[in-house]
Amino acid sequence: MTEPGPGLDGALALIADVPDFPEPGILFKDITPLLADHGALHEVVLALAAPARGADGAPIVDKVLGMESRGFILGAPVALALGVGFVPVRKAGKLPRETFAVSYELEYGEATLELHRDSVRPGERVLLVDDVLATGGTARATVDLVERCGASVHGVAVLMELGFLPGREALGDVPVTTLLTV
Repeated sequence: MTEPGPGLDGALALIADVPDFPEPGILFKDITPLLADHGALHEVVLALAAPARGADGAPIVDKVLGMESRGFILGAPVALALGVGFVPVRKAGKLPRETFAVSYELEYGEATLELHRDSVRPGERVLLVDDVLATGGTARATVDLVERCGASVHGVAVLMELGFLPGREALGDVPVTTLLTV
């Protein structure tokens, strides 16, 4: 039998503030206390899966995609909760078979994400899951990868959104579900 969780508010309250990490002036949001608490993690997984369920509770997506690397931690259990497959979106050079790749601008440089060409099929609907939505570059690149596969993004579900950054703007009309805005 599963112990009752702390509720979503209680789960989110476990996120620890770490001042001046990784450098002075940054207030880092440490999710590891939340991840270490079974009930809290369960609450967060259910909340992140919710936008991928129809009114009857059945999944309305075919896959969950998690972006490297903390998106793997949250995305895989969301996929299990929904009863659908999980697909990792990786940094360049980490996937062993034929991939689609998208490069995008970072604050100080460029990054490339890859997705196996056969991991998402044309016509499938997917939910993107990550820990944080900041500038939206990673999420936008992942949307582009999904579209190159011929699939569609049902939505993006994130644990936290940095509300002072333009992440939502980068995603255009893609629906975004955020559990906590900071």
